[in-house]
Amino acid sequence: MHAPAATHPPEWIVAEGRTPYGPALAAMQAHIAAIREGAARERIWLVEHEPTYTAGTSARAEDLREARFPVFEAGRGGQWTYHGPGQRTAYVMLDLQRRHGSVPPRDIRAYVHGLEEWLIRALDRFNVRAERREGRIGLWVANRATGREDKIAAIGVRVTRWVTWHGVALNVDPDLTHFGGIVPCGISEHGVTSLHALGIPATMEEADAALMAAWPEVFG
Repeated sequence: MHAPAATHPPEWIVAEGRTPYGPALAAMQAHIAAIREGAARERIWLVEHEPTYTAGTSARAEDLREARFPVFEAGRGGQWTYHGPGQRTAYVMLDLQRRHGSVPPRDIRAYVHGLEEWLIRALDRFNVRAERREGRIGLWVANRATGREDKIAAIGVRVTRWVTWHGVALNVDPDLTHFGGIVPCGISEHGVTSLHALGIPATMEEADAALMAAWPEVFG
């Protein structure tokens, strides 16, 4: 028997200005504890960080090439990631003991697949074809100029007692040179890109609208 779906959809919160990374971690931890206790709703929290490098649990010290910006141990899965202005980070806090649309209860792999599908559908609204790649975390687009594939969105999650935190990061218009201080996700043979680098002058508000519209198609 499947667990019941959540009785209320997650609340969406868009943070104003820039959110420091350390306080964001503390806020997520407090909120997922409240979700576990039944004292808070599930939440998708949309933030924009100051330039920051974050290390996942699999991060290798040698992949931090140059500590240009503050460095944090994130506690999520994965390796090195950059966060900064022009990038929309979506922190997803769900109780995985319940079904969420196409994602069954207590299935972390299906949850990650759902996050990928959410981003694919959001980017499709900008006529960007983002794809999964075996053995590579995140979403990838073809770079016709270089003949390689570049990452347009990163995924890094943690699940604590079946409540999710961390989430996804979509490159809208970040300074792509900032990624040069790390080996993003441990992958050196591919680059990074953004909506603006692809010639799509989307605003952060338009990116948010695409994420919100695509959400119920996967998790509704």
